[in-house]
Amino acid sequence: MGGVGKTQLAADYAHTAWKASSDAEGLDVLVWVTAGSRQAIMERYAQAGVELCRADPDDSEEAARTFLAWLTPKPGQRPCRWLVVLDDVADPTDLRGLWPPVSPHGSTLVTTRRRDAALTGEGRRLVKVGLFTMAEAVNYLTRSLAAHGRTEPSDQLTALATELGHLPLALAQAAAYLIDSGESAARYRDLLADEQATALADLAPDALPDEQATTLAATWSLSVARADTLRPAGLARPMLQLAALLDANGIPQDVLTGETARAHLTAHRIGTSPGITAEPAAVSHLDAVRALRVLDRLSLIDHRPDIPQQAVRVHQLIQRTTRDTLTHEQQSQYARTAADALLAAWPDIERDNALTQALHANTEALTRYAEEALHRPDAHEVLHRPGRSLGESGQVIAAINHFDHLVTTTRRYLGPDHPDTLAARHNLAHWRGEAGDAAGAVAALAELLEDRTRVLGSPDHPNILATRHTLARWRGEAGDAAGAVAAFAELLEDRTRVLGSPDHPDILATRHTLVRWRGEAGDATGAVAALAELLEDRTRVLGPDHLDTLATRHNLIFERGEAGDAVGAVAAFAELLEDRTRVLGPDHLDTLVTRHSLAWWRGEAGDAAGAVAALAELLEDRTRVLGPDHLDTLATRHSLAWWRGEAGGCGQCCGCARRAVGGQDTGAGPRPPRHPGDPPHFGPVAGGGGDGIVGKPTD
Repeated sequence: MGGVGKTQLAADYAHTAWKASSDAEGLDVLVWVTAGSRQAIMERYAQAGVELCRADPDDSEEAARTFLAWLTPKPGQRPCRWLVVLDDVADPTDLRGLWPPVSPHGSTLVTTRRRDAALTGEGRRLVKVGLFTMAEAVNYLTRSLAAHGRTEPSDQLTALATELGHLPLALAQAAAYLIDSGESAARYRDLLADEQATALADLAPDALPDEQATTLAATWSLSVARADTLRPAGLARPMLQLAALLDANGIPQDVLTGETARAHLTAHRIGTSPGITAEPAAVSHLDAVRALRVLDRLSLIDHRPDIPQQAVRVHQLIQRTTRDTLTHEQQSQYARTAADALLAAWPDIERDNALTQALHANTEALTRYAEEALHRPDAHEVLHRPGRSLGESGQVIAAINHFDHLVTTTRRYLGPDHPDTLAARHNLAHWRGEAGDAAGAVAALAELLEDRTRVLGSPDHPNILATRHTLARWRGEAGDAAGAVAAFAELLEDRTRVLGSPDHPDILATRHTLVRWRGEAGDATGAVAALAELLEDRTRVLGPDHLDTLATRHNLIFERGEAGDAVGAVAAFAELLEDRTRVLGPDHLDTLVTRHSLAWWRGEAGDAAGAVAALAELLEDRTRVLGPDHLDTLATRHSLAWWRGEAGGCGQCCGCARRAVGGQDTGAGPRPPRHPGDPPHFGPVAGGGGDGIVGKPTD
């Protein structure tokens, strides 16, 4: 059962084995996995695969398989002595295909609350971990109190151990309460017997035996009550209630200390009198951090501020007990507050991979606990954000899967014609196009446009205009550049009429994409003039470092190169690369696109060898960031083959590349991957307007 100390026993075993690593029976490799989900197991296996086997860090499944294969003993190789600890396995099916191999040199230690037959089998030994004996429980309490200069009568400690059911976690928290409060064991027993504790017993989690659950719930409740009396008073419980809806294995500190969380703490601070109308004092950032420290002191959470991406860990049973104390209305309200806090902490430009992974895990946990609340009265934008994050990081298949699931859930909770269901369909169609299925995107968006027009009525609704924008874009990508130009020209007239201000981001975005397709249709000179004018407007309205401004710079440079100024394009792209690296980071998709274009125009300017070197380096980075099968990675391979041929490295590459362009020898190299500077992070809500990709529909 939860709380008996399985993790501590496993940690002691692993620590002892590792300390003996210099001995003949010691370890060479120790891997600890917090196995709360299949994804968590896969990610830690993948990390081990990267660190031990030089596996690809961008293909977690393959890296995990590489690690498991590495554990298998090989003939003729020196035996590797290893221990893999799979801690707190929540579901036996999570281990399907992920059990470490049977080896005479290695061991696997699993801790779990589950008793499924699937966990046992040939070569596995089941060790049941029970409660403390009476002697162990009394000894634990005596030693814990003595370490802080406290003593209690043995009969009181014996009685307390009995009333706590000899459960190690309950004993630990009781000891912490006695030490921090200074109260006696007799007084603590009186509190356990209070009617309030009996009421909490009625809310005990189903997974625990009745008597032990009552005692455990009472212990946690009393610890929370004690925490609320410590400075800053009254914040521990609302903080724990928020944390109870997020990922048990790690919550970013900014999520629980940001403006949204602090507003929650201010509104729900314990001790605020309901009849007082005066506004309560706002909770500061420091107070929020101190509330976490208080919870940590009473062993209700583990707070590690040195790991800000996963600063707060909460035992799942504590989370469950806390959630069970909330009314349905409270849980719904707090779930949307937690969703707001996640969105506030989610950066527009994701440069910290650990933070991004933690935000994904917390959104997944919140959705698991409160999916219906996140769809009432409408679909919260946090449901869309992970899909956008996946797509913009190059994981387009994962983005497709995310939005496909979201279409299903919004349709189930809100109906097929709800604006949020239509928004999810919009995003799903877009990422299908980004995955290479432009024709499929066109078909899906054409159907969506009919449905949005029918449901929303007015052809001037922002979401109808956004769908027209995205549909026109993918028509162009499907090969109809002239049709895209005509559709964007008509859309520009309508958006200008509806929005009025020529500086509206959606109008600027429509101008941007219209110019792009005019260039694709062959009007490079006209595209240069229009982009130069647009760049001035976007710089004035959005600023020089805005992603849309940088996108326009990129396209302007590209079209100038197309118009004949290859040398100027090289110099301008080099300058843009510095700016994009500074603003977005070296691994952002747009930064990689700029590197591709810079390498291409170096070749066009006569430096084929320089283009080959730059593209070879880019191919390594794109493979690392995006994977070997991403369209941009394949495009880099294509361009590299072309310029190797131009540089004289292969008599076939140039011809192969030319034949890939329109099926004939065109005399011109392949263009870089997707059109540069046309990133997929636009939308009336998201802030760019370019492709109408929405977090949720506008009002």
